[in-house]
Amino acid sequence: MAKSEYVFQRVEDQRELERLRMIEQVFDPSSRRRLLSTGLKAGWRCLEVGPGAGSIMTWMGEVVGPTGQVVAVDLDPKFLSEAKRTNLSVIRADIRTAQLPEQSFDVVHARYVLIHVPEYETVLNRMLGCLKPGGWLVLEEPDFSASRGIEGTAEQLAAVGKINHAIHVMFERLGMDYALGQKLQALLLARGLQSVTMELDAPYSAGGSEMATIMRMSTVQLREKYLATGAVISEDLDSYCRFADDPKSRAIYYATIAVRGQKVEG
Repeated sequence: MAKSEYVFQRVEDQRELERLRMIEQVFDPSSRRRLLSTGLKAGWRCLEVGPGAGSIMTWMGEVVGPTGQVVAVDLDPKFLSEAKRTNLSVIRADIRTAQLPEQSFDVVHARYVLIHVPEYETVLNRMLGCLKPGGWLVLEEPDFSASRGIEGTAEQLAAVGKINHAIHVMFERLGMDYALGQKLQALLLARGLQSVTMELDAPYSAGGSEMATIMRMSTVQLREKYLATGAVISEDLDSYCRFADDPKSRAIYYATIAVRGQKVEG
């Protein structure tokens, strides 16, 4: 992963690991499907940027087998101690300066990474430089501008709107784009990738669902950062958490926009 203002980096490790593992439960099936759509198979060399708790990295290692290789790059790979397959390697580094061979990977994947990096285009260019001609780039990034409360009490819905605004302000003050997912397709097309596809996933989630739980956990962990924006008070955060736990509530917490593109050969 690149040097970033990663908003979760100072929270207590166990809670962050729980949050990352829940993200894996919710989003790994779609990530695996997108990666398989590139033709991912035995013998491929894969680069995983910002591997989180390591589930996609480990899964790719199983797919590519002993004749393939998976390299993961992260500034703080503290949750990857269980990566024991011989075809997996973890590099503690900023992706922009990591010692990686150019034009050597069949697929490069990143999920929820670029949104944490103000200089995301520099990171994107570095990832493209690591791709072989004919290799595939798969990116998945959030779009928090899609967030909205749909069913709940008036107090809860007002709190959802305030927390969404606090998220916007927090990212903006850090120089980051909270709706970055919207730009992915244009970024790939501008760099000449071919066979570019885009998907948007904006689940309609009930309170108590995995998606709602992820956002409640994030709110608890980022409470002080949200308060620091001045957009919310403690009561708003408490109401939001009750909303996320309420089985009668409904919301779109955020959208995930995924793109896939192939580097031109020759």
